[in-house]
Amino acid sequence: MRKDAQWLIWHCWRTRRTAYVLSCAIPNRPLYGDISVSSLHPGGEALFSCLSGYQLKGLRVLTCHNASTPYWNGKEPYCKAACGGLIRNITVGQIISPGFPSNYSNNMTCHWLLEAPEGQRLHIHFEKVALAEDDDRLLIKNGNSIDSLVLYDSYEVEYLPNEGLLSTSRHLFMEFTTDAMGTSTGIAIRYQGFAEGHCYQPFIKYGNLTSTDRTWAVGSIAEFACSPGYTMEQGSATIECIDHNNPQWNETEPACKAVCSGEITDSAGVVLSPNWPEAYDKGQDCIWGVHVEEDKRIMLDIQVLNIGENDLFTVYDGDDLTAKVLGQYKGSKPHFKFFTSTADVTIQFQSDPATVIYGYGNGFMVHFFEVPRNDTCPELPEISNGWKTISHPELVHGTVVTYQCYPGYQVVGTELLMCQWDLTWSGEIPSCERVVFCPDPGKVEHSRRVSSSPQFTVGSTIQYICNKGFTLSGNSLLTCFQRGSSSPRWSQKLPTCVSETFGVCNHPGTPTYGKPSSHKLHFQAGESLFYSCLDGHQLLGKPVLRCIPGHPSQWSGLPPVCKGKQLQPNLIFPQSYNFWLDGEPRSPPSTLF
Repeated sequence: MRKDAQWLIWHCWRTRRTAYVLSCAIPNRPLYGDISVSSLHPGGEALFSCLSGYQLKGLRVLTCHNASTPYWNGKEPYCKAACGGLIRNITVGQIISPGFPSNYSNNMTCHWLLEAPEGQRLHIHFEKVALAEDDDRLLIKNGNSIDSLVLYDSYEVEYLPNEGLLSTSRHLFMEFTTDAMGTSTGIAIRYQGFAEGHCYQPFIKYGNLTSTDRTWAVGSIAEFACSPGYTMEQGSATIECIDHNNPQWNETEPACKAVCSGEITDSAGVVLSPNWPEAYDKGQDCIWGVHVEEDKRIMLDIQVLNIGENDLFTVYDGDDLTAKVLGQYKGSKPHFKFFTSTADVTIQFQSDPATVIYGYGNGFMVHFFEVPRNDTCPELPEISNGWKTISHPELVHGTVVTYQCYPGYQVVGTELLMCQWDLTWSGEIPSCERVVFCPDPGKVEHSRRVSSSPQFTVGSTIQYICNKGFTLSGNSLLTCFQRGSSSPRWSQKLPTCVSETFGVCNHPGTPTYGKPSSHKLHFQAGESLFYSCLDGHQLLGKPVLRCIPGHPSQWSGLPPVCKGKQLQPNLIFPQSYNFWLDGEPRSPPSTLF
């Protein structure tokens, strides 16, 4: 084979390979963090972030570089809980021990100094404190140094204060020490700053709250509710901020806990293993009864089942332990579903009294739904900030339910659900989430753009900068904004970049009995043409015309006329001449009078 033919084959193979490898690999989401990718193509960016309490180690932004095989310009970062640090201008956040939610290391000493803005105080809430039963210790002090007054000492206090701790100044100092012996999960502490004359923002884990005043001023009321599967314990479901001299809540915030056993009569809900999402205790025997309307049955959706090999999870098709066993499980099992034949189901969980699986998230999560006994699928719920339409009111096989969202919201998940042969829906129920992004406005030819945010969030900006030799026409800066409940949009239309090389002006013509300063046919942008009249004639109009730059360029006005006592002036125009008047092209008149 000839060498030039070999080169051609190699070049074609290399060109084809380059054409099809067009993007970088999808970057991995960091553990305890998140990632947002603007594009996988060259020039695209991956923006990394960490959950509250974790710090990003590595580059926050990676860029996809162009090559025969595109690549990211650095290693993927990771999220790590720091051992101590200074946290200023506090709003709301979290401190966690290194390694959390896994066990911490031995022989550590970590110091954190929390500092609220001027005129504010601090409140902390204990989400988790699990220390080894030896010399591991947590100290919290009311000030900015290790010598400040002690507010909490794990050596001295057996139980955590449910109401948390309040500082008397803008500082709190925390010390966490571990020895060389045992280890445990560690600490997770929520902190927040709040203004003088106000109560601190209340908090409930595994639940939600509503309030009459989100500034938490005296007189504001907070109402709490637990998430499905949790039961409210201790404290009050409603609390009020009282006392103008020393604002404080009149009751302690409640706590939501996944408990062992219960009777449930809701048409839909959740059954959780005790202490979920943390590990359950050993030696437990829990029984839950779920009851729906008599003419219905129950669908069980076991989303998580991760128990010990010596633990038992049993489902009975009835209202007690003598009913038929639908299933009995141990160890781990992937997501599965089944139906009862009656309106009652009993769930029993027994953990081995001798051992227990330690670890974050062990246990089970069971969703249940009331469904018809006949040949119809179960009723689907409405969704917040949206609505549904149903193709058949009886929900028979083949029925399609379409979910849509109100303006300013978008569907997350599957919009269309179909009732299948097994009387289950073809997908999960979607949700409507508020649109907080503007669409990509696009690129402008002959320009580059600079964006303040890779995701075009509300408030972000894009600036267009024209390449050399081009001039911007329009607004260079676009801002993503949102008005009311409408979807976010850009503040301006896209600009354009116009070439700085302007067109020429044709000769505007010579008036009768007049003399132009030049007879050339074309004039460059910016040039001027001067007119005068022959003796005995008077010049009417502007004696100087200027070729104004543009696309196309145009004269600054009409040529003047030369008027004599007995002469009717006429203009002589070149055959190809057109002039501009009021921004529009016009044909030349036969005469000006």
